[in-house]
Amino acid sequence: MKTVSTLLSGLEKKYKLCTILSPITMIGEVGLEVAIPYIMAKIIDVGIANHDLAYTAKAGFLMVGAALLSMCCGVLSGRFAAVASQGFGANLRGRLFNKVQSFSFGNVDKFSTASLVTRLTTDVTNVQNTFQMVIRMCIRSPIMLISAAWMSFYINKNLASMFFVVLPLLAVLLFFIGKSAFPRFQVMLKKYDSLNATVQENINAMRVVKAFVRGEHENEKFRSVANDVRDAQFRAEKIIILNMPLMQLVMYICIILALWQGGNLIIGGTLQTGQLISFITYISQVLMSLMMLSMIFVMLVISKASISRVMEVFEEEVDIVEDACSDMKVMDGSVEFSNVSFSYNKSKSTTVLDNISFFLKSGQTAGIIGGTGSAKSTLVQLIPRLYDTLEGTVKVGGQDVKSYTLQELRSQVAMVLQNNVLFSGTIKENLLWGNENASDEELIGACISANAHDFITSFPEGYETELGQGGVNLSGGQKQRLCIARALLKNPKILILDDSTSAVDTATDANIRQALKNSLPETTKIIIAQRISSVQDCDVIFVMDDGKIVDKGKHEELLQISELYKEVYESQQKGANE
Repeated sequence: MKTVSTLLSGLEKKYKLCTILSPITMIGEVGLEVAIPYIMAKIIDVGIANHDLAYTAKAGFLMVGAALLSMCCGVLSGRFAAVASQGFGANLRGRLFNKVQSFSFGNVDKFSTASLVTRLTTDVTNVQNTFQMVIRMCIRSPIMLISAAWMSFYINKNLASMFFVVLPLLAVLLFFIGKSAFPRFQVMLKKYDSLNATVQENINAMRVVKAFVRGEHENEKFRSVANDVRDAQFRAEKIIILNMPLMQLVMYICIILALWQGGNLIIGGTLQTGQLISFITYISQVLMSLMMLSMIFVMLVISKASISRVMEVFEEEVDIVEDACSDMKVMDGSVEFSNVSFSYNKSKSTTVLDNISFFLKSGQTAGIIGGTGSAKSTLVQLIPRLYDTLEGTVKVGGQDVKSYTLQELRSQVAMVLQNNVLFSGTIKENLLWGNENASDEELIGACISANAHDFITSFPEGYETELGQGGVNLSGGQKQRLCIARALLKNPKILILDDSTSAVDTATDANIRQALKNSLPETTKIIIAQRISSVQDCDVIFVMDDGKIVDKGKHEELLQISELYKEVYESQQKGANE
């Protein structure tokens, strides 16, 4: 019940109304369908047998009217079910997407991107189709089964006694089919995750694939994954496909037995011809109801795996919990780390940051230098609470970051990440992510500070230039500068540049740093870089190694006291001189 409540919660009123009306109209359709064979039997046994044309005509018009009304009820039920299921699917997909949006980086790390895509598309579609079938067929089939069986017993109890043998037998067969199929469908959906991951990775890395002439390798890799999906589908569905032949076999056996025994009863004078014909119709209705129930059963087996995967997302406990009632504001850009340790899997034995402590006054510029894997990016991601600490506290504006709402905290912290993410749309639309209410003058000012204005205006459409997905029609340096300009538009109290000038030349890098110093004097700036030249003018430089701050100071101090810093500086100077 908890699962049903979770899936249906938040369904809009108009879709709830359609969800109710669909089974109601379906009940009307079923009632009329069950009445039609009875009317037909009366036409044969009373009207035709007695040569009563008036009775035959009257019963015939009644049967046609019942058929037309049944059709109308069926059409309305189908429409209501379609509207309700589409609304349910849209609602479920939207809520699932909102849940993903609330995830911390730690939560996202538990699910692969491809798996989340599959859950939002294939799995939700499976659940949506099941919902539509439930509000129609799950009402129609049992009511049709009970009504047609009752009419069969009303006509002749001896003939109808065959159902006592058939129904339990079919129930046992369906149980074993479902029990065997469910785990196979779970495996199949995991194979879909792998397929989506392969496609996503290949498309994102298309340039690398072509540069290294690995197209054939990727084709072979895709064929292998696609074949795995096909094989998993075959293993799952080869059990399910037994369902329909078994149902048809049972139906035809029942019809043959009814004809043989009913014929003998007609000869013996205990059964009329019209009653036998209506009885055969009721047998068909009973067994067709069973076939529909078996189809529902199959769909439930398939969707059970999808439902469990959707519920995994809903039941995932968000790592980062905020105080939604907090009205605390970030007063300045000071940053303080006090004995901070961090682990991705929340275990002290696998910490990637170990006992980090430092203090930055508002308006200071700090540089962070360290080798690959020294946890520089992880360190700064704790400031806007993309992750939470394992131990210790992080303070912004003199207050623990946990005392702010995420909206307030992150609105005052601008990050330019290593991966320069741009979206489909114009340059202007991408820039407005920083401040949707920014004026054209503010846009241009931010782009000038980021050294991006000149290349933007070189395009024929200027700021209205359409970007491909991910900014594929821009160079790496151009994307970096646009991302910096977007961050500047936030006018944040803290600006974090995570190796975000690596794709620009040293002169442009220097121009950007100087512009940041002039345009954001009160903003605390944290610059992660590989080049010493990018951080040597900072107020303080942190040297990181293996998740620890091993040295800190100004450029000249570090050249005297830090062997690691001096080694990096000399190697870069040597390379520059050569």
